[in-house]
Amino acid sequence: MDPVSSSPETRRLPTLVVVLAWVSFFNDAASDMVIPLVPLLFVGSYGGGALALGLMEGMADTVSSVMRLWAGRLADRGGYKREKLVWGGYLLSNMVRPALALAGSWAPAILLRSLDRVGKGLRSAPRDALLADATDNAMRARAFGFQRALDNAGAMTGALVAAIVLMTEHLSIQQIILWSALPGVLATTVVLVGVRDHRVQKNHAHVSRPVGQNALAGWRDLPSLAHRYLGILLLFSFARVSETFIVLRGHELGMSASILMLLWASLSFTKSLGSHWGGVLADRFLRFHVLCLSWGGMGAGLLGFAGVSGIWGLWGVTAAYGLFAGLGEGIERALMGDLAHDGQRGTAYGWYNMTLGLASVPAGLFFGGLWTWGSGALCFLVCGGLALVNTLLLYLLSRTATREDKACRS
Repeated sequence: MDPVSSSPETRRLPTLVVVLAWVSFFNDAASDMVIPLVPLLFVGSYGGGALALGLMEGMADTVSSVMRLWAGRLADRGGYKREKLVWGGYLLSNMVRPALALAGSWAPAILLRSLDRVGKGLRSAPRDALLADATDNAMRARAFGFQRALDNAGAMTGALVAAIVLMTEHLSIQQIILWSALPGVLATTVVLVGVRDHRVQKNHAHVSRPVGQNALAGWRDLPSLAHRYLGILLLFSFARVSETFIVLRGHELGMSASILMLLWASLSFTKSLGSHWGGVLADRFLRFHVLCLSWGGMGAGLLGFAGVSGIWGLWGVTAAYGLFAGLGEGIERALMGDLAHDGQRGTAYGWYNMTLGLASVPAGLFFGGLWTWGSGALCFLVCGGLALVNTLLLYLLSRTATREDKACRS
Protein backbone atom coordinates (compact mmCIF):
# COMPACT_ATOMS: atom_id res chain seq x y z
CA MET A 1 0.00 0.00 0.00
CA ASP A 2 2.75 2.39 0.89
CA PRO A 3 5.99 0.84 -0.27
CA VAL A 4 9.34 2.57 -0.14
CA SER A 5 11.53 2.66 -3.19
CA SER A 6 15.29 2.75 -2.67
CA SER A 7 15.90 5.66 -5.03
CA PRO A 8 12.66 6.71 -6.78
CA GLU A 9 13.94 10.26 -7.24
CA THR A 10 16.63 9.03 -9.65
CA ARG A 11 14.12 7.75 -12.21
CA ARG A 12 12.77 9.96 -14.97
CA LEU A 13 9.11 10.90 -14.89
CA PRO A 14 7.06 9.68 -17.87
CA THR A 15 6.57 12.17 -20.71
CA LEU A 16 2.81 12.25 -20.13
CA VAL A 17 3.36 13.41 -16.54
CA VAL A 18 5.65 16.22 -17.70
CA VAL A 19 3.20 17.36 -20.38
CA LEU A 20 0.25 17.37 -17.95
CA ALA A 21 2.35 19.36 -15.47
CA TRP A 22 3.08 22.05 -18.08
CA VAL A 23 -0.62 22.18 -18.96
CA SER A 24 -1.29 22.90 -15.29
CA PHE A 25 1.40 25.59 -15.35
CA PHE A 26 -0.20 27.53 -18.22
CA ASN A 27 -3.73 27.06 -16.92
CA ASP A 28 -2.89 28.30 -13.45
CA ALA A 29 -0.96 31.23 -14.89
CA ALA A 30 -4.23 32.20 -16.56
CA SER A 31 -6.34 31.45 -13.48
CA ASP A 32 -4.16 33.35 -11.04
CA MET A 33 -4.14 36.47 -13.15
CA VAL A 34 -7.86 36.48 -12.27
CA ILE A 35 -8.82 34.78 -9.00
CA PRO A 36 -6.74 36.89 -6.54
CA LEU A 37 -8.35 40.02 -8.00
CA VAL A 38 -11.94 38.80 -7.60
CA PRO A 39 -12.16 39.60 -3.83
CA LEU A 40 -11.28 43.22 -4.67
CA LEU A 41 -14.19 43.32 -7.11
CA PHE A 42 -16.54 41.86 -4.48
CA VAL A 43 -15.63 44.52 -1.94
CA GLY A 44 -15.66 47.16 -4.70
CA SER A 45 -17.73 47.62 -7.83
CA TYR A 46 -19.39 44.16 -7.84
CA GLY A 47 -20.57 44.35 -4.22
CA GLY A 48 -21.52 41.41 -2.00
CA GLY A 49 -18.53 41.44 0.36
CA ALA A 50 -17.21 38.42 2.28
CA LEU A 51 -20.55 36.58 2.38
CA ALA A 52 -20.99 36.67 -1.41
CA LEU A 53 -17.32 35.69 -1.82
CA GLY A 54 -17.84 32.66 0.42
CA LEU A 55 -20.99 31.75 -1.51
CA MET A 56 -19.11 32.04 -4.81
CA GLU A 57 -16.26 29.78 -3.73
CA GLY A 58 -18.66 27.25 -2.20
CA MET A 59 -21.04 27.22 -5.17
CA ALA A 60 -18.17 26.89 -7.62
CA ASP A 61 -16.81 23.72 -6.03
CA THR A 62 -20.19 22.15 -5.29
CA VAL A 63 -21.60 22.66 -8.77
CA SER A 64 -18.50 21.02 -10.21
CA SER A 65 -18.56 18.07 -7.80
CA VAL A 66 -21.23 16.13 -9.69
CA MET A 67 -19.34 16.73 -12.92
CA ARG A 68 -16.18 15.38 -11.31
CA LEU A 69 -17.81 12.10 -10.36
CA TRP A 70 -19.48 11.70 -13.76
CA ALA A 71 -16.23 12.42 -15.57
CA GLY A 72 -14.35 9.99 -13.34
CA ARG A 73 -16.83 7.20 -14.04
CA LEU A 74 -16.72 7.94 -17.77
CA ALA A 75 -12.92 7.88 -17.68
CA ASP A 76 -12.99 4.26 -16.47
CA ARG A 77 -15.23 3.00 -19.28
CA GLY A 78 -13.38 1.03 -21.93
CA GLY A 79 -12.70 2.53 -25.32
CA TYR A 80 -13.10 6.15 -24.20
CA LYS A 81 -10.14 8.46 -24.62
CA ARG A 82 -9.62 10.36 -21.41
CA GLU A 83 -7.72 13.19 -23.07
CA LYS A 84 -11.00 14.34 -24.64
CA LEU A 85 -12.45 15.00 -21.20
CA VAL A 86 -9.26 16.74 -20.09
CA TRP A 87 -9.19 18.98 -23.17
CA GLY A 88 -12.90 19.82 -22.87
CA GLY A 89 -12.48 20.81 -19.24
CA TYR A 90 -9.57 23.13 -19.89
CA LEU A 91 -11.33 24.63 -22.90
CA LEU A 92 -14.51 25.45 -20.95
CA SER A 93 -12.62 27.06 -18.06
CA ASN A 94 -10.47 29.20 -20.30
CA MET A 95 -13.47 30.35 -22.33
CA VAL A 96 -15.56 31.56 -19.37
CA ARG A 97 -12.90 32.78 -16.92
CA PRO A 98 -11.97 35.98 -18.84
CA ALA A 99 -15.68 36.84 -18.97
CA LEU A 100 -15.51 37.61 -15.23
CA ALA A 101 -14.22 41.01 -16.35
CA LEU A 102 -17.62 41.71 -17.92
CA ALA A 103 -19.83 40.42 -15.07
CA GLY A 104 -20.66 43.85 -13.59
CA SER A 105 -22.06 42.51 -10.29
CA TRP A 106 -21.59 39.61 -7.89
CA ALA A 107 -24.49 37.42 -9.11
CA PRO A 108 -23.27 36.83 -12.70
CA ALA A 109 -19.71 36.56 -11.33
CA ILE A 110 -20.84 33.60 -9.21
CA LEU A 111 -22.39 31.97 -12.30
CA LEU A 112 -19.22 32.42 -14.37
CA ARG A 113 -16.99 31.17 -11.57
CA SER A 114 -19.24 28.09 -11.27
CA LEU A 115 -18.89 27.39 -15.00
CA ASP A 116 -15.13 27.74 -14.64
CA ARG A 117 -15.20 25.07 -11.93
CA VAL A 118 -17.44 22.83 -14.02
CA GLY A 119 -14.55 22.78 -16.46
CA LYS A 120 -12.25 21.82 -13.60
CA GLY A 121 -14.66 19.05 -12.63
CA LEU A 122 -14.72 17.73 -16.18
CA ARG A 123 -10.93 17.45 -16.40
CA SER A 124 -9.69 16.71 -12.87
CA ALA A 125 -10.52 13.02 -12.36
CA PRO A 126 -9.55 11.91 -15.91
CA ARG A 127 -6.29 13.88 -15.68
CA ASP A 128 -5.43 12.39 -12.28
CA ALA A 129 -6.28 8.90 -13.56
CA LEU A 130 -4.02 9.42 -16.59
CA LEU A 131 -1.21 10.56 -14.34
CA ALA A 132 -1.66 7.72 -11.82
CA ASP A 133 -1.77 5.04 -14.55
CA ALA A 134 1.37 6.48 -16.18
CA THR A 135 3.43 5.89 -13.02
CA ASP A 136 4.11 2.98 -10.71
CA ASN A 137 3.53 3.09 -6.97
CA ALA A 138 7.16 3.82 -6.10
CA MET A 139 7.17 7.20 -7.90
CA ARG A 140 3.49 8.18 -7.92
CA ALA A 141 3.77 10.76 -5.13
CA ARG A 142 6.73 12.40 -6.89
CA ALA A 143 4.74 12.54 -10.12
CA PHE A 144 1.76 14.21 -8.43
CA GLY A 145 4.13 16.46 -6.49
CA PHE A 146 5.80 17.55 -9.72
CA GLN A 147 2.42 18.27 -11.32
CA ARG A 148 1.34 20.32 -8.30
CA ALA A 149 4.71 22.12 -8.19
CA LEU A 150 4.33 23.34 -11.79
CA ASP A 151 0.67 24.13 -11.08
CA ASN A 152 1.71 26.43 -8.23
CA ALA A 153 4.62 27.82 -10.26
CA GLY A 154 2.09 28.82 -12.90
CA ALA A 155 -0.03 30.47 -10.23
CA MET A 156 3.01 32.42 -9.05
CA THR A 157 3.82 33.48 -12.62
CA GLY A 158 0.27 34.66 -13.29
CA ALA A 159 0.16 36.65 -10.07
CA LEU A 160 3.56 38.25 -10.75
CA VAL A 161 2.53 39.24 -14.28
CA ALA A 162 -0.66 40.81 -12.93
CA ALA A 163 1.26 42.65 -10.21
CA ILE A 164 3.81 44.05 -12.67
CA VAL A 165 1.07 45.16 -15.05
CA LEU A 166 -0.86 46.83 -12.23
CA MET A 167 2.25 48.74 -11.14
CA THR A 168 3.57 49.77 -14.56
CA GLU A 169 0.88 49.73 -17.22
CA HIS A 170 -2.02 51.32 -15.32
CA LEU A 171 -4.51 48.78 -16.63
CA SER A 172 -7.74 48.12 -14.75
CA ILE A 173 -8.49 44.86 -12.96
CA GLN A 174 -11.04 44.02 -15.66
CA GLN A 175 -8.46 44.51 -18.43
CA ILE A 176 -5.98 42.19 -16.72
CA ILE A 177 -8.69 39.53 -16.41
CA LEU A 178 -9.32 39.76 -20.15
CA TRP A 179 -5.59 39.34 -20.91
CA SER A 180 -5.62 36.06 -18.95
CA ALA A 181 -7.06 34.44 -22.07
CA LEU A 182 -3.55 34.23 -23.59
CA PRO A 183 -1.98 31.65 -21.24
CA GLY A 184 -5.36 29.88 -21.27
CA VAL A 185 -5.03 29.35 -25.02
CA LEU A 186 -1.55 27.88 -24.47
CA ALA A 187 -2.91 25.40 -21.90
CA THR A 188 -5.68 24.09 -24.15
CA THR A 189 -3.30 23.89 -27.13
CA VAL A 190 -0.75 21.80 -25.21
CA VAL A 191 -3.50 19.35 -24.19
CA LEU A 192 -4.74 19.07 -27.76
CA VAL A 193 -1.27 18.44 -29.17
CA GLY A 194 0.60 16.63 -26.42
CA VAL A 195 -1.78 14.53 -24.29
CA ARG A 196 -2.68 11.01 -25.47
CA ASP A 197 -4.45 8.22 -23.59
CA HIS A 198 -2.49 5.03 -24.25
CA ARG A 199 -4.62 2.90 -21.95
CA VAL A 200 -6.50 1.09 -24.72
CA GLN A 201 -3.33 0.13 -26.54
CA LYS A 202 -1.68 -1.09 -23.34
CA ASN A 203 -4.90 -2.92 -22.44
CA HIS A 204 -4.21 -2.92 -18.72
CA ALA A 205 -6.76 -0.60 -17.21
CA HIS A 206 -9.85 -2.78 -17.47
CA VAL A 207 -8.64 -6.28 -16.84
CA SER A 208 -9.57 -6.54 -13.18
CA ARG A 209 -12.94 -4.80 -12.69
CA PRO A 210 -15.73 -3.80 -15.02
CA VAL A 211 -17.15 -0.32 -14.55
CA GLY A 212 -20.88 -0.15 -14.02
CA GLN A 213 -23.22 2.65 -14.95
CA ASN A 214 -24.29 3.42 -11.37
CA ALA A 215 -22.01 5.82 -9.52
CA LEU A 216 -23.09 4.33 -6.18
CA ALA A 217 -21.92 0.95 -7.41
CA GLY A 218 -18.55 2.55 -8.01
CA TRP A 219 -18.58 3.75 -4.40
CA ARG A 220 -19.31 0.24 -3.15
CA ASP A 221 -16.43 -1.15 -5.21
CA LEU A 222 -13.88 1.10 -3.49
CA PRO A 223 -11.92 -0.48 -0.61
CA SER A 224 -13.04 0.30 2.94
CA LEU A 225 -9.82 2.23 3.63
CA ALA A 226 -10.65 4.49 0.70
CA HIS A 227 -14.12 5.11 2.20
CA ARG A 228 -12.61 6.15 5.53
CA TYR A 229 -9.96 8.29 3.85
CA LEU A 230 -12.62 10.12 1.84
CA GLY A 231 -14.66 10.66 5.02
CA ILE A 232 -11.72 12.38 6.71
CA LEU A 233 -11.13 14.46 3.56
CA LEU A 234 -14.78 15.54 3.71
CA LEU A 235 -14.34 16.76 7.29
CA PHE A 236 -11.06 18.47 6.41
CA SER A 237 -12.87 20.38 3.67
CA PHE A 238 -14.45 22.50 6.42
CA ALA A 239 -10.96 23.52 7.53
CA ARG A 240 -9.75 24.43 4.03
CA VAL A 241 -9.89 28.19 3.85
CA SER A 242 -10.28 29.55 0.33
CA GLU A 243 -7.04 31.37 -0.30
CA THR A 244 -8.99 34.33 -1.63
CA PHE A 245 -9.75 35.12 2.02
CA ILE A 246 -6.02 35.61 2.61
CA VAL A 247 -6.23 38.33 -0.05
CA LEU A 248 -9.27 39.77 1.70
CA ARG A 249 -7.32 39.80 4.98
CA GLY A 250 -4.48 41.68 3.30
CA HIS A 251 -6.99 44.15 1.87
CA GLU A 252 -8.30 44.78 5.39
CA LEU A 253 -4.74 45.50 6.54
CA GLY A 254 -4.36 48.15 3.82
CA MET A 255 -2.43 46.37 1.04
CA SER A 256 -2.81 47.72 -2.49
CA ALA A 257 -3.96 45.52 -5.38
CA SER A 258 -0.43 45.14 -6.79
CA ILE A 259 1.04 44.23 -3.37
CA LEU A 260 -1.76 41.70 -2.85
CA MET A 261 -0.78 40.04 -6.11
CA LEU A 262 2.80 39.80 -4.85
CA LEU A 263 1.50 38.24 -1.63
CA TRP A 264 -0.42 35.71 -3.72
CA ALA A 265 2.72 35.02 -5.77
CA SER A 266 4.71 34.34 -2.59
CA LEU A 267 1.99 31.92 -1.46
CA SER A 268 2.17 30.08 -4.79
CA PHE A 269 5.98 30.00 -4.66
CA THR A 270 6.11 28.31 -1.26
CA LYS A 271 3.31 25.93 -2.29
CA SER A 272 5.36 24.98 -5.35
CA LEU A 273 8.40 24.23 -3.18
CA GLY A 274 6.26 22.26 -0.74
CA SER A 275 4.64 20.24 -3.52
CA HIS A 276 8.01 19.14 -4.90
CA TRP A 277 9.47 18.27 -1.49
CA GLY A 278 6.28 16.52 -0.41
CA GLY A 279 6.28 14.26 -3.46
CA VAL A 280 9.92 13.24 -2.92
CA LEU A 281 9.46 12.66 0.82
CA ALA A 282 6.27 10.66 0.36
CA ASP A 283 7.96 8.21 -2.02
CA ARG A 284 10.69 7.58 0.57
CA PHE A 285 8.64 7.53 3.79
CA LEU A 286 5.07 6.66 4.76
CA ARG A 287 2.75 8.92 2.77
CA PHE A 288 0.23 9.16 5.58
CA HIS A 289 2.90 10.54 7.92
CA VAL A 290 4.02 13.24 5.49
CA LEU A 291 0.38 14.20 4.91
CA CYS A 292 -0.14 14.48 8.68
CA LEU A 293 2.81 16.88 8.78
CA SER A 294 1.19 18.92 6.00
CA TRP A 295 -2.22 19.10 7.64
CA GLY A 296 -0.78 19.89 11.07
CA GLY A 297 1.30 22.70 9.60
CA MET A 298 -1.74 24.08 7.81
CA GLY A 299 -3.67 24.07 11.07
CA ALA A 300 -0.88 25.97 12.81
CA GLY A 301 -0.76 28.42 9.89
CA LEU A 302 -4.49 29.10 10.14
CA LEU A 303 -4.09 29.83 13.83
CA GLY A 304 -1.28 32.19 12.82
CA PHE A 305 -3.63 34.05 10.47
CA ALA A 306 -6.03 34.46 13.41
CA GLY A 307 -3.34 36.18 15.48
CA VAL A 308 -1.60 38.29 12.84
CA SER A 309 -2.20 42.03 13.08
CA GLY A 310 0.39 43.58 10.78
CA ILE A 311 1.40 43.38 7.13
CA TRP A 312 4.83 41.84 7.76
CA GLY A 313 3.31 39.20 9.98
CA LEU A 314 0.85 38.35 7.23
CA TRP A 315 3.72 37.87 4.76
CA GLY A 316 5.46 35.43 7.11
CA VAL A 317 2.37 33.38 7.97
CA THR A 318 1.34 33.24 4.30
CA ALA A 319 4.73 31.84 3.26
CA ALA A 320 4.69 29.18 6.00
CA TYR A 321 1.08 28.22 5.30
CA GLY A 322 1.84 27.86 1.58
CA LEU A 323 4.79 25.56 2.30
CA PHE A 324 2.72 23.17 4.41
CA ALA A 325 -0.29 23.35 2.09
CA GLY A 326 1.87 22.46 -0.90
CA LEU A 327 3.53 19.62 1.00
CA GLY A 328 0.33 17.58 0.99
CA GLU A 329 -1.24 18.46 -2.36
CA GLY A 330 0.35 15.68 -4.38
CA ILE A 331 0.25 13.17 -1.52
CA GLU A 332 -3.52 13.41 -1.15
CA ARG A 333 -3.92 12.39 -4.78
CA ALA A 334 -1.19 9.74 -4.70
CA LEU A 335 -2.84 8.07 -1.70
CA MET A 336 -6.13 7.95 -3.57
CA GLY A 337 -4.39 6.16 -6.42
CA ASP A 338 -2.75 3.74 -3.97
CA LEU A 339 -6.05 2.85 -2.30
CA ALA A 340 -7.96 2.24 -5.55
CA HIS A 341 -7.83 -0.96 -7.58
CA ASP A 342 -6.52 -1.03 -11.14
CA GLY A 343 -9.28 -0.12 -13.59
CA GLN A 344 -11.19 2.09 -11.18
CA ARG A 345 -8.84 5.01 -10.61
CA GLY A 346 -11.03 7.37 -12.64
CA THR A 347 -13.95 6.53 -10.34
CA ALA A 348 -11.73 6.88 -7.27
CA TYR A 349 -10.54 10.32 -8.34
CA GLY A 350 -14.11 11.24 -9.22
CA TRP A 351 -15.14 10.50 -5.65
CA TYR A 352 -12.03 12.26 -4.34
CA ASN A 353 -12.82 15.44 -6.24
CA MET A 354 -16.53 15.22 -5.44
CA THR A 355 -15.76 14.82 -1.74
CA LEU A 356 -13.74 18.03 -1.80
CA GLY A 357 -16.72 19.80 -3.36
CA LEU A 358 -19.55 18.39 -1.22
CA ALA A 359 -18.87 20.60 1.78
CA SER A 360 -17.95 23.68 -0.22
CA VAL A 361 -21.22 25.64 -0.08
CA PRO A 362 -21.90 25.12 3.65
CA ALA A 363 -18.22 25.63 4.47
CA GLY A 364 -17.98 28.73 2.29
CA LEU A 365 -21.15 30.23 3.75
CA PHE A 366 -20.04 29.30 7.26
CA PHE A 367 -16.68 30.98 6.78
CA GLY A 368 -18.12 34.02 5.02
CA GLY A 369 -20.82 34.35 7.67
CA LEU A 370 -18.31 34.19 10.52
CA TRP A 371 -16.27 36.85 8.74
CA THR A 372 -19.30 39.09 8.18
CA TRP A 373 -20.91 38.79 11.62
CA GLY A 374 -17.79 37.99 13.63
CA SER A 375 -14.28 38.69 12.37
CA GLY A 376 -11.59 37.31 10.10
CA ALA A 377 -9.58 36.24 13.15
CA LEU A 378 -12.50 34.14 14.42
CA CYS A 379 -12.81 32.41 11.03
CA PHE A 380 -9.16 31.45 10.90
CA LEU A 381 -9.21 30.33 14.55
CA VAL A 382 -12.13 27.94 14.01
CA CYS A 383 -10.66 26.50 10.80
CA GLY A 384 -7.26 26.04 12.43
CA GLY A 385 -8.83 24.02 15.25
CA LEU A 386 -10.73 21.85 12.76
CA ALA A 387 -7.54 21.20 10.79
CA LEU A 388 -5.72 19.94 13.88
CA VAL A 389 -8.61 17.63 14.82
CA ASN A 390 -8.61 16.17 11.31
CA THR A 391 -4.85 15.67 11.49
CA LEU A 392 -5.39 13.44 14.50
CA LEU A 393 -8.08 11.45 12.66
CA LEU A 394 -5.73 11.00 9.69
CA TYR A 395 -2.98 9.74 11.98
CA LEU A 396 -5.35 7.16 13.49
CA LEU A 397 -6.30 6.02 9.99
CA SER A 398 -2.62 5.66 9.09
CA ARG A 399 -2.16 3.25 12.00
CA THR A 400 -5.09 1.18 10.76
CA ALA A 401 -3.65 1.16 7.24
CA THR A 402 -0.27 0.02 8.54
CA ARG A 403 -1.81 -2.85 10.51
CA GLU A 404 -3.85 -4.01 7.49
CA ASP A 405 -0.79 -3.77 5.25
CA LYS A 406 1.25 -5.92 7.66
CA ALA A 407 -1.59 -8.45 7.83
CA CYS A 408 -1.67 -8.70 4.03
CA ARG A 409 2.10 -9.26 3.88
CA SER A 410 2.16 -11.95 6.58
